[in-house]
Amino acid sequence: MTYSVAVRALCEFTARTGDLDLRSTPAPSALEGIAGHALVQGRRGNVYETEIKLTGQFQDLTVQGRADGFDPLAEQVEEIKTHRGPLEGVRPHHRALHWAQAKVYGHLLCAARGLSQVNVALVYFNVATEEETVLVEKHDARALRDFFEALCARFLSWSHSEAAHRQKRDAALKDLMFPMDQFREGQRDLAVAVYRSAQSDSSGRCLMAQAPTGIGKTLGTIFPMLKASTNQGLDKVFFLTAKGTGHGLALHSLATINLQLAKMPPSLQLRVLDVRARDKACEHPDKACHGDSCPLARGFYDRLPLAREAATRSPQSWDAPAVRTLALHHEICPYYLAQELVRWSDVVVADYNYYYDTSAMLYALTQAQHWKVGVLVDEAHNLVERARGMYTAELSQFSLAAARKAATGLVKKSLDRLHRVWSAINKEQSCAYQAHEEVPGAVLGAVQRAVGAISEAFADAPMLPGDPLLIFYWEALAFMALAEQMGGHALFDVSLAPNSAGRGRTPMSTLCIRNVVPAPHLVARHAAAHASVMFSGTLSPSSFYRDMLGLPECADWLEVEGPFHAEQLKVQVAGHISTRYRDREQSLLPVAELIAEQYAKQPGNYLCFFSSFEYMEQVARCLHGAQPQLPMWLQTRNMDESGRQAFLARFTELGQGIGFAVLGGVFSEGVDLPGQRLIGAFVATLGLPQVNPINERMKLAMDKHFGRHKGYDYTYLFPGLRKVVQAAGRVIRTEDDRGSVFLIDDRFRRAEVRALLPKWWQVSS
Repeated sequence: MTYSVAVRALCEFTARTGDLDLRSTPAPSALEGIAGHALVQGRRGNVYETEIKLTGQFQDLTVQGRADGFDPLAEQVEEIKTHRGPLEGVRPHHRALHWAQAKVYGHLLCAARGLSQVNVALVYFNVATEEETVLVEKHDARALRDFFEALCARFLSWSHSEAAHRQKRDAALKDLMFPMDQFREGQRDLAVAVYRSAQSDSSGRCLMAQAPTGIGKTLGTIFPMLKASTNQGLDKVFFLTAKGTGHGLALHSLATINLQLAKMPPSLQLRVLDVRARDKACEHPDKACHGDSCPLARGFYDRLPLAREAATRSPQSWDAPAVRTLALHHEICPYYLAQELVRWSDVVVADYNYYYDTSAMLYALTQAQHWKVGVLVDEAHNLVERARGMYTAELSQFSLAAARKAATGLVKKSLDRLHRVWSAINKEQSCAYQAHEEVPGAVLGAVQRAVGAISEAFADAPMLPGDPLLIFYWEALAFMALAEQMGGHALFDVSLAPNSAGRGRTPMSTLCIRNVVPAPHLVARHAAAHASVMFSGTLSPSSFYRDMLGLPECADWLEVEGPFHAEQLKVQVAGHISTRYRDREQSLLPVAELIAEQYAKQPGNYLCFFSSFEYMEQVARCLHGAQPQLPMWLQTRNMDESGRQAFLARFTELGQGIGFAVLGGVFSEGVDLPGQRLIGAFVATLGLPQVNPINERMKLAMDKHFGRHKGYDYTYLFPGLRKVVQAAGRVIRTEDDRGSVFLIDDRFRRAEVRALLPKWWQVSS
């Protein structure tokens, strides 16, 4: 078997040394880097060669890349690196990597041109001052060859072990049988559809699958994707989740598959990597990520190879506790060890943002390493709002004010200039909220100049975490990046802060590039995957999710018939009650009476969902006043994890009582209360987003983007009814469950609303 690797990838794996160092120093942008390379190359003489394609061989390993430049008169090969500020700002582990790349190119050039020796140069180019620092080492060809072969030998040893694992993995997956006794009703249909999508010879294939709770969607998508990976040569499977519940279900399903694989000869364990958020994985949240501050960053790259080797020898999955134990044993950071292990994993379980965000690690690695991946998106209806957040950026004038206080010199002047331009926008605004189709040129220019000034001033020294200038700098960079991609899928809006204008002062505001339609940002993500599967219990209407998520017109659609039947769930519409805001006061007593009447008729555990905390609390007070003996418990604002656990713990098999919660919150989806733990639900709202200036402006933008009359459905109706169906879905979790759902609002009588409810429901008024 032959292997091929790029020079950079070879050196990143074998030659990085020293500390992990993530101190914030302004760095050149990609465009500045390209321009810097071109400028340096243009300064050389006519005989200077650029972008020289080179290839070398060591045993069964092919190494290839492009050298930045070669001066045949000086016999000097050059590796060009751009930077800002003094050269000392280039971290030691980066320098080690740069020298390794330069020396590999030196060897490849000597071999290609028959040179006995060569000057190897690192050219550091400061994009701000356009100054070059040239560091030169003279090497003979034999020494460079020995260096090259040492790196290759180290890489090949690892590659051979990885190839053996891959071969063993694919053979085992080919023989893998479904790990349960049999498929559940509807689960086989889902699995077949996923398998067919993954088996497609064309990349970028997408499947949308709407499948009800209870059929085993997680296992029904993971198993067929793994089975298909052997024929299609998939390198990895990414299972992406929005919430912790889906994360846990995925790990459990993969553990079940690993148990099955362990029973098969030869015994095998899939490398299942659990990627956790940084705030959950960090051992020293009070320390900065560099060797002078955090002991787990010190010598990170020196100790990484042994930790990586130990991980691949371990038969267990790389879940968060296992990665933490391994990392601490080798005295390195668990969070960044997990990021390194992505390269050697078979399945990665992670949050959406690791693949879909602007700087998503999994997407970047897929592109850089040319991986062939299968992507499974759990509860994909959540991706619409999550992706909107990923591609929305805010700039707060309060953040600017804090930065101005901390700034001096040219930085302060640039921030003061931005403040003046910003304040002029505020003065011209006659209402609290105003949207525009593009960012005013004066604002964008002032932001760009401020970012440039901060970059120049702080190139000499890293900015520390918590520095107001650093906070504003990152906000401004994100704002600028999205401003460059503005189109009909986004708005620029200005929101004046209430009570921020004192006597003789203009009000403060927040500038926002607000994503309305995430589709344009997600198209490349879908195309980068060999196959993507979006699955959820609520993906209807499919056209809405296809439009919002940027799925191709040819995306397959599957609606799985569930195992549940109409007689299991009694669905009633309380059409005599209006929960509209204007009718809220008059609705309190009728809603409370309805809850009390049902509880008296059939005591047990119920969940009641409302459009807001205020409405929920009002109904709860009304019910308690009329029926003080009824056991009740309420979701609270900013409820922590222990509070959520205590709330759910009240729902026991033998218990009785009423839990009050907010629709769209943590208790309206991803909560599993089978049997007598939950026998009914009341939904006192259509779940429609609040009618406010922001949503109204988004509605207009979607009318313009998708065509007239779609704006209301896409902004209000579809997202609202999805939350209603999700909340009602808490009642029937298994084929043996029985229960009731009360839909409280006269609008549930409307045909266009009924059409968005599950087909298996039989709704009575």
